[in-house]
Amino acid sequence: MKLGSSQVFLMFAFSLATGSFAVAALREIVVYTSVDDVFARPIAEQFTKKTGIPVKLVPDTEETKSTGLLNRLIAEKKRPQADVFWSGDPVRAEILKSKEVSAVYRSPNAKGLPKAYSDPAGYWTGFSARARVILYNTNLIPKEKAPKSILDLSNNPEFRGKGCIANPLFGTTSMQASALFVVLGDKGGRDYFEGLTRNGVKMVSSNGEVRRRIAEGDCAVGIADSDDAYETMKDKKPVAVVYPDEKGIGTMMIPNATVLVAGGPNSDGGKQFIDYLLSPDTERALSESDAAQIPLHSEVKVPPHVRTLDKLHPMKLDYGKLAAKLDELSRGFLKDWAAKNNR
Repeated sequence: MKLGSSQVFLMFAFSLATGSFAVAALREIVVYTSVDDVFARPIAEQFTKKTGIPVKLVPDTEETKSTGLLNRLIAEKKRPQADVFWSGDPVRAEILKSKEVSAVYRSPNAKGLPKAYSDPAGYWTGFSARARVILYNTNLIPKEKAPKSILDLSNNPEFRGKGCIANPLFGTTSMQASALFVVLGDKGGRDYFEGLTRNGVKMVSSNGEVRRRIAEGDCAVGIADSDDAYETMKDKKPVAVVYPDEKGIGTMMIPNATVLVAGGPNSDGGKQFIDYLLSPDTERALSESDAAQIPLHSEVKVPPHVRTLDKLHPMKLDYGKLAAKLDELSRGFLKDWAAKNNR
């Protein structure tokens, strides 16, 4: 039975013990997500199969990944339309916390997840992660000359005119940009991006475009997410991956983040969906999919092509500081840099 847009389904269970009927209303959950539909939808469908609760996924575009939904959630603050925000990174979750859009929720399934990848106050919880990696075309760059650090794209003349990155105002590239300003300091961050310009690194629309250009040889090297890299390798393209800065600032890890929207129309259902996202079963499914994500539950077994957290040297980050820095940079330095490099 459908009632308006909320899709209320009535389920009747007969109790032999009492001879009575129990009625439960299973209301639709609205989930805004910046995760690619091809990865998010199977998880949502498995949740519905297990619980009977329907899920309406509202995605973002590739070019404005996370940013468009972030602005929508802020605009809807007084009349929330979503129950959960499933973000592909935690910075947007931190921004929602600062704007008082999210609610505290400590899921029982968060037990065993590393505390470094979640909000200590409980406004968001991190799970399955991607890594920011260097992707290069093996026909254009031999393995022995592949860059070992993301800094090489900025300051190594061997890669002059050969590199590309996604627009740093959007998606995971914006998160990495803010991380560099936090880890290297403001001067170090500015020097990095000004070095990219001097070294002829091209700015393109998205991580997917970085992947495509490297696969086709339009660019020799670039920075993308580990899932982009895996998909390109699976397509048998002449590419290879470097997990960068393992002896330096570390490889940047980007966990998914779950946010319970404050005052959402179905908060109880939203909590159930968050519990499901944080389960080892979901992390296992994401590691086995083409997302090739890195589980944060240590007991989850992964396919051979997926690195585990204990085999990496993660960059140490304070996601709250990243969020504040991103807000500053997106209205200042990065906005100006992107405008100058939009060609």
